[in-house]
Amino acid sequence: MEVITHSPFAEIAALLVMAAVIGFLGIILRQPLIVSFIAVGLIAGPSALDVVHSDQQISLLSQLGIAVLLFLVGIKLDVKLIRSLGAVSLLTGLGQVAFTSIFGYLIGLSLGLGHVTSLYVAVALTFSSTIIIVKLLSDKREIDSLHGQIALGFLIVQDLVVVLAMIVLSAIGIGAGADGHGGGSVLSVLVSGVAMVGLVILFVRYIANPLTDRLAHAPELLVIFAIAMAAMFAAIGDIVGLGKEVGGLLAGIALASTPYRETIAARLAPLRDFLLLFFFIALGSALDLSLLGAHVTGAVIFSLFVLIGNPLIVLVIMGALGYRKRTGFLAGLTVAQISEFSLIFVAMGVSLGHVEDDALGLVTMVGLVTIAASTYMITYSHRLYALFEPLLGLFERKGTPREPSEAGAHQHDTFKVIIFGLGRFGTAIGMRLQKRGIRVLGVDFNPQAVRRWREMGLETEFGDATDPEFINDLPLSDAEWIVSTVPIHPTGLSHEDTRTTLIQLTRATGFRGQIAVAAHHPKDTEDFFASGADMVLEPFQDAADRAVELLCGAPEEERTEIPQIDAEEKAD
Repeated sequence: MEVITHSPFAEIAALLVMAAVIGFLGIILRQPLIVSFIAVGLIAGPSALDVVHSDQQISLLSQLGIAVLLFLVGIKLDVKLIRSLGAVSLLTGLGQVAFTSIFGYLIGLSLGLGHVTSLYVAVALTFSSTIIIVKLLSDKREIDSLHGQIALGFLIVQDLVVVLAMIVLSAIGIGAGADGHGGGSVLSVLVSGVAMVGLVILFVRYIANPLTDRLAHAPELLVIFAIAMAAMFAAIGDIVGLGKEVGGLLAGIALASTPYRETIAARLAPLRDFLLLFFFIALGSALDLSLLGAHVTGAVIFSLFVLIGNPLIVLVIMGALGYRKRTGFLAGLTVAQISEFSLIFVAMGVSLGHVEDDALGLVTMVGLVTIAASTYMITYSHRLYALFEPLLGLFERKGTPREPSEAGAHQHDTFKVIIFGLGRFGTAIGMRLQKRGIRVLGVDFNPQAVRRWREMGLETEFGDATDPEFINDLPLSDAEWIVSTVPIHPTGLSHEDTRTTLIQLTRATGFRGQIAVAAHHPKDTEDFFASGADMVLEPFQDAADRAVELLCGAPEEERTEIPQIDAEEKAD
């Protein structure tokens, strides 16, 4: 370790190697990189290998990472996004924040933490990780489902609360002297803050769009400009006393109205993850494992509060708003962890002298436990629902008036074919069957897909193909075919598939018709036949066969015009 100790470059190289190795192990265990990065800091810190000694270099990279992170938050906060929040997202998000902060504060007091520390910890517990949740829902292909869209909505509400909390925290630190960001007077800092906001408004009004239009001709320069904006505003914010975090946030807001914000955000996301590695390394290396034992009890209590309390309050609010218990349960699981913002928020409190390092260690332990546990909870969400479903009846109002369509709305109707999965392939099949005079019912868990089918004049129901209660309410008795075009949808680490689950559930209801399942991999064909499928459709192979027929001069049959589907929709 002697060479590493005296060579910052070698030290950072060693940390990157450790991050790659531990990150790979984390992927095997299905854990987010945040957990792996904090583990790197703990292992590299004084309590283990004692590798970290280049504190200034790592701190600099860490601060730049925070500035880029807040920049990316700011660039997402445009007026249209905020206006798009539905009542359920707003009420659920604010309700969860209020519940967690109030009861978290009371729990902190009962543990003897003190008023200020309890307040910091309670507020930190209200934030959930948007990055982790979006990644997990995307992997499960539930990002477009109703509970996925509601979860994204109240995550936006949480992000707004994060912004307000950090602005308030920076304001509290104004005039804090050596412990503050600049030590200037309250009046001068407020004037500087108003001047920065005014600069942002002028930039957005007159400069942002024409400047980014020119820079977009050289995408690399556009990215460099965005990083420069984040660093410059963070530095100015630090100098005038607002803090790097607020400065980076304002830089993002300055570019939020440009047509290139999504491109900038996508390009900077890997850089954000790379730089945040050093924040978590600095965080983990600053923790003395020998002193964390005193916080085990508190960490366990707060972790259980986040893992159980947050999902419960979401269930209660969504149930009161008229959503089904399944939707509330699946949405509630997404807030069963704290986020990287929780650690940054408490770290700001430490830098301002409001709380001790012990509070940061406590929140870090809660973060490790809740992020690790909630990852498995979201991954196994359908199994957990099946386990707890008998206990969730009190969270559901009769009729579930807020769902896009009530289960069983077509229970007494007769359909020859029921199609699960209303994407490109399912829509093409439905339109062609309708043209032949065959009555079709479409089923999907994506509200947009359901709405699109209704606009085309097709009958449809909103529902989840893995929900036994919903399947039992469908008009299966007179159906001749069930067709599944849903994509691969693993419901757990054992790679259970929605299509296999659908076959089992429909057969369990006594369905005696035939089942056709779309497969994208030849190896799945035997599994589907073994599960009870009567036919396996292979869209790519069938399309290739048809293309060869056309290329070889076979007469082209009359085609049915299929309405175009948004480019952002994933193929089945």
